[in-house]
Amino acid sequence: VRATQPQNLCAKYLTSDLFNSFNDEQKAILEQCARTGVENPSSALGCYAMTPSDYDVLNAFFDPVIRDYHGASADSVHITDWDASDVGENGVLDMSKLGLDELSMRVRVGRNLTSFNLPGAMDQAERIEFEKTMLTAFDKLISMEEYGGQVYSLTPDFGNGEENPNKITEEEYQELVDAHIMFKNMDDDPYLKSAGIASDWPYGRGCYVSADKQFIIWFGEEDQLRIMCMKKGSKLNEVFDRLRAGLDAVESIDGIDFATSDKYGYVTSCPSNLGTGMRASVHIKLPNLTSDGTDRKAKEVASPLGLSVRGTGGEHTPIGADGTVDISPRARLFIKEKEIIQNLYDGISLLLEEEKKAAGE
Repeated sequence: VRATQPQNLCAKYLTSDLFNSFNDEQKAILEQCARTGVENPSSALGCYAMTPSDYDVLNAFFDPVIRDYHGASADSVHITDWDASDVGENGVLDMSKLGLDELSMRVRVGRNLTSFNLPGAMDQAERIEFEKTMLTAFDKLISMEEYGGQVYSLTPDFGNGEENPNKITEEEYQELVDAHIMFKNMDDDPYLKSAGIASDWPYGRGCYVSADKQFIIWFGEEDQLRIMCMKKGSKLNEVFDRLRAGLDAVESIDGIDFATSDKYGYVTSCPSNLGTGMRASVHIKLPNLTSDGTDRKAKEVASPLGLSVRGTGGEHTPIGADGTVDISPRARLFIKEKEIIQNLYDGISLLLEEEKKAAGE
């Protein structure tokens, strides 16, 4: 794999000498972490952590992978900073000043609890136990006036004859997927399947949705929790600020302790999401840069700006018929949360300039 797939960082750094430097127990875990990169050699990273402590215990493997992927120096340390009062104009990032009308905006973070394995190492019983643990937190949110809402669960049952009170039908699930509220069937993803993250589907999977449908928590996806805020509007800081408030509310609940690393910030299954665990995105129309029906040219222009371009349904999905694409900053680690939201605003401003130039070509 190392010879034929040089982009596969797992294969690049997992040498036989390094592997043999670990004890038998650590080797077994490392094999689990690296399986997706072996079975899917075209992977860019090719590895997932199995427990929150893997980044420490297996640091000799993970550290060079992480620093290579994120382009970081050997002494870089992640700093968390959500204080966005000094971004934009007194903390306001108004997209209408870039000539954009109401946009679909979303900011999400990945989070994992210290008291459970990461999803790749969970068995069915642990997935159910995690869901039941989170139900206490969701009940607290539902009781709060600013959240309310309900839980939608895919788990068929809780075992031993215990029914799942939040179970939804296949039709209800598809409606939530189509509305971009719930995640798709993970069993269809070969990378997640190899890593064990998609195992036991659909047990332990579902989401909490606030009454206004703007604050959503996925449970049982690539990370134990994906916490997000989404809304239509023009002020980018509004989704950022509400997500921060929501995270504070969740973490204040007894039994909720998010896993962190002294070096890498918030712990996530995939090393690509370490640090902030954040993805901030907007849907914008780029008809000139997508005039050939693909996002190829948009990606060429966006990449030097530090932006990723996806289809409107996420990674590996098509662009909108009107040229609508999903734009987000690539950086997650060794960058402050407030810098991500500022980078998105600045990047879109520059991208729109390129869109205007493309109109004249």
